Amino acid sequence: MRVLLALDTVGGVWTYGLELTRVLARNRVEVVLAALGERLSPEQRRDALDSPASRVYILECALEWMDEPWGDVERSGTWLLDVACETGADLVHLNAFAHGALPWPVPVVLGVHSDVLSWHHAVRGEPAGSEWDEYRLAVAAGLRGADAVVSPSWAMLRALKHNFRFDCDARTIPNARDPARFKPCEKEPFILSAGRLWDEAKNVAALDRIAPLLPWPVLLAGPGGPGAARRLGRVSDAQLTGLLGRAAIFAEPARYEPFGLAALEAGLAGCALVLGDIESLREVWADAAVFVEEGSLEYELRRLIADPALRLELGERARRRALEYSPDRMGLAYIELYEQLLSGETAGLPAVGQVA
Repeated sequence: MRVLLALDTVGGVWTYGLELTRVLARNRVEVVLAALGERLSPEQRRDALDSPASRVYILECALEWMDEPWGDVERSGTWLLDVACETGADLVHLNAFAHGALPWPVPVVLGVHSDVLSWHHAVRGEPAGSEWDEYRLAVAAGLRGADAVVSPSWAMLRALKHNFRFDCDARTIPNARDPARFKPCEKEPFILSAGRLWDEAKNVAALDRIAPLLPWPVLLAGPGGPGAARRLGRVSDAQLTGLLGRAAIFAEPARYEPFGLAALEAGLAGCALVLGDIESLREVWADAAVFVEEGSLEYELRRLIADPALRLELGERARRRALEYSPDRMGLAYIELYEQLLSGETAGLPAVGQVA
């Protein structure tokens, strides 16, 4: 089986895609990687070339959620069709909506990691405006063109079903990270958060407001503007792994997070997790994290700082929970879906779960 896996280069979708590529290759699925979006960083380029993908194609272009992207969306769609034809892909696995509407000659899996409408509702508290009408049409067309839709959480699928109508197979396959890459070290007295700090959904502003009031430093790893918490800027994967291993507490008071790869990595590293009290994060973590509204963030962080035994217990709980999201489990669920699509047997055969 040869799968064309299309990934954008911004954020967690790239990390998820490389993890999936590794586990698929271990199970004798050939992966052709197609990277779209911003120019790959040297680290991303090295990771792509070091991955077990049989071939890697790269196109710099605007993505569907960016300003005035539609010329680039059309151009990148033509490019993807050419890549699929050139490589003889048996199946296409997209991770953005618009290209689902292309005239693919093979089955199409559409991975859903977020969407602007559910982001807008969760972060801004109101529907997205008319400036997103072309995006709405593109998402709806992409969903209609897909043979299967996959999301890492039920919460994300429910949000998608609320905003868009589509009739294809829809299921959840949780994301995963290799636990061998994230191991607890001796914990140190600091609080860490990581990711796209510029994204309002991450709610870094809440950490900035309380950082000067806490007895421990708050460190933020990732691209974003200035603030009261200590900015580390972009860090390498190796640096982030080291920080997670040493951080006593990982805090992400998110307003919107369809799954949360950074929190998963922190859980594998044995951090006590303090997360936004939203449906998706409760689904992923159950009783293995502390969930906070914005007004309780400072109190809960102070409580954990003052209680080493509670921090240790929560860190152990988080690691046990994180280990349930294994790459092998993720990969085998995708392979089952791919095989069902190629055999025409998806109807009524949920892999991990199916949304009515």
